[in-house]
Amino acid sequence: MNPNIFRAYDIRGDAASDLPSALIVQLGRAIGTMTQRRGHKPVLAVGRDARLSSPYLRDALVEGLCQSGVSVIDVGVVATPMLYFAAFNLDVGGGVMVTGSHNPAGDNGFKVTLDKASLHGDDIQQLMRLIQANDFVQGSGTVTPHDIHTPYTNWIAQHIELGPRKLHVVVDAGNGPTGPVSPGLLRLLGCTVEELFCDMDGRFPNHHPDPTVAANLVDLQKGVARHKADVGIAYDGDGDRIGVIDEQGGIIWGDRLMVLLSRAVLRAVPGAAIVGEVKCSQTLFDDIEAHGGRAVMSKVGHSLIKDRMKQEKAELGGEMSGHIFYKHRYFGYDDATYTTCRLMEILSRTQEPLSSLLADLPKSFATPELRIHCPDDIKFAVVARVTAKFKTTNKVIDIDGARVIFADGWGLVRASNTGPILVLRCEAQNEVGRDRIQAAIEQAIADAEHELAAGGAA
Repeated sequence: MNPNIFRAYDIRGDAASDLPSALIVQLGRAIGTMTQRRGHKPVLAVGRDARLSSPYLRDALVEGLCQSGVSVIDVGVVATPMLYFAAFNLDVGGGVMVTGSHNPAGDNGFKVTLDKASLHGDDIQQLMRLIQANDFVQGSGTVTPHDIHTPYTNWIAQHIELGPRKLHVVVDAGNGPTGPVSPGLLRLLGCTVEELFCDMDGRFPNHHPDPTVAANLVDLQKGVARHKADVGIAYDGDGDRIGVIDEQGGIIWGDRLMVLLSRAVLRAVPGAAIVGEVKCSQTLFDDIEAHGGRAVMSKVGHSLIKDRMKQEKAELGGEMSGHIFYKHRYFGYDDATYTTCRLMEILSRTQEPLSSLLADLPKSFATPELRIHCPDDIKFAVVARVTAKFKTTNKVIDIDGARVIFADGWGLVRASNTGPILVLRCEAQNEVGRDRIQAAIEQAIADAEHELAAGGAA
């Protein structure tokens, strides 16, 4: 068993090498054991994404759950938010989603929810410890199929009300499980919808389903231009990340999208707390405060943001990566399809083009989310060294990696919890400052890697 698959807020690895059926049966038994020992109802909803490995992983997981005495409500091939919807709205103790999310097609994994809370941190490690100790309860559960598509679609349609403007939307589902759901829902709400790659195909033959990478949005940009659409929407491989293209083809990254969404929430709930994570632009936090809200900076990660939102009683949360969490009028989890509908509410109530709605934001110059390969076994040590280095010269916010404050901006480095990657982002008042900050962060990373390779203490 590769212990690195038990990550900060999910279980994830290469399906062929890290996730053999025998191990996943044990994982199912561990999840079932934890469910019962914590007093939750011994029934879990289970869903899977469209990846080629998901059927066998689902089968092994369900076998293990049933061996532990937990019964399964099988909601089939769904986007992750639909599994969350099942966990919140069915009479179950939680749910498990089989998904590799935005990772490469050969990867896969599991997101676990118990009692409406996503497992993370030590709870994930506890599952590994149960497997290592072969410490499982025994039982005999049953499996019942259940349609969640219909109630999910109907619920959102009944709770979203578009204004008078008729919107023309291009949807790129990236061959993931949002394809059979989101376009139809938008049409039900009155939008004209053009579909790109809305047939499910776990090989992802058209482009990788990760809207945080600009190259993956080129087809959507072309589609918006071709159809003269008002907006383009992209989804990741399990439908919990959103990418947005304005009518001019401009990319609206997650933190800029959050500005637009938070202004609408603050009009409805003055003074609301709104959570952003450490990669987000300073303009987001400043804009929340300027509009009377309480801005909260959080660690990265869907489980961690949901926890922080509960602590702060926040109405909205979001990540640079396009995870958007609505508690206002919704359930508090990240749902790219629901976020799409809330964006349509905003756009349908104005005749202004999307590109103009953020024109009043102060100009800043930021990198996209940059990713540098770094082996899993040293990535956290590299970040620790970079943090220590800059703390001697700069203010450093170290709640998740190092957000280093400079006179004219900031630079961030953090270790990804989903792959052998360091994530960087830098922002400044001009391009020269941004590039200078990026060079300083990259040099500190290179120095730390060299010191570790030379045998320095981690």
